[in-house]
Amino acid sequence: MSLENFSHEEIQDMSMIEVASKILFEEKKAINYRELFDKIAEIKGFSKKQKEDNISQFYTDMNVDGRFLTLGSGMWGLKRWYPVEQAEEEITEVPKKKKVKKKKKAVVEDVEALDIVDDDIADVVDDFDDLDDDLEDDGFDDDFDDDIEEDLDEDVDEDLDEEKN
Repeated sequence: MSLENFSHEEIQDMSMIEVASKILFEEKKAINYRELFDKIAEIKGFSKKQKEDNISQFYTDMNVDGRFLTLGSGMWGLKRWYPVEQAEEEITEVPKKKKVKKKKKAVVEDVEALDIVDDDIADVVDDFDDLDDDLEDDGFDDDFDDDIEEDLDEDVDEDLDEEKN
């Protein structure tokens, strides 16, 4: 039944999804979601605020309602227009297969990147060892860290003894 056969009051009582179903049935072709919503808003006499408030609800309703089918690129139609095989062909894009060579190359590049990081770390360690050697040559005690640690342990022990007394 055409929307023209309904009174203004009957259209106001219809849900947006019912109006959308009737519009698509009359048009006999898929329509862009935004165009479809604009037609519904015009038919129902929505204000700008009502359009803003209802657009996301309408989109949700279309996704949930079993009568509608998205064809991609914002186009929506009635599910009954499309046999299952045809709908799958129109909707489904076959993903391109990745070549194994590209994947191996990416792994090789990742390994090379890790080698660079390992080399950088090795350079830093070597620089540290060189600095340590230079310090020893300048007369710094190699056991300096151990001496400091022993001194700190003694200080802590003395502080604990004082607290007990």
